[in-house]
Amino acid sequence: MQDLTDNSLMLKVKKGDLDKLGLLYERHKNKLFGFFYNLGNNPSVSEDLVQNVFVRMLQYRSSFSGNGAFGAWMFRMARNVNYDYHKKAAKTEVSSSSSNIEIRDPMNDELNEGIETEGNNALLRRAMAQLSEEKRELLILTKYKGLKFSELAEIIGCSEGAAKVRVHRALKELRGIFLELEIG
Repeated sequence: MQDLTDNSLMLKVKKGDLDKLGLLYERHKNKLFGFFYNLGNNPSVSEDLVQNVFVRMLQYRSSFSGNGAFGAWMFRMARNVNYDYHKKAAKTEVSSSSSNIEIRDPMNDELNEGIETEGNNALLRRAMAQLSEEKRELLILTKYKGLKFSELAEIIGCSEGAAKVRVHRALKELRGIFLELEIG
């Protein structure tokens, strides 16, 4: 059963074999948790959002064509779930903690692989927190979750070239913020 691709599993879910969604959940729950957590959500909210993604996958399984990558479809849903959550939270209460976004390194997530010192790690978290949510999301998906530019383009609804440009600009801004923090 482990040799089935994500696309073939989701196509089975689409045809009514709902048990296959459990296999997809086991394969992707940690990736999604890391995505939500690194966007600044606390662990409890991140777990809830992961559940919401799979509920939404079940609701919108008919929209899965199988032509594109399953990961791109899944992360597009994750983006929408995160957006909906924050939109709803903003309407119900204005929280001062929402501006205190922090990028963290949960277990099983290789967010800061390659960062050698604890000081650089802290600076990176502070620099990432200063980026807009969209730019943070782009960097998390490409640099930390390993999505290809073609998958990112599918998620954000633009061409592959435009996705590369957006990531390049986000990296450039992150580099500038990081250097300012390092100097200051």
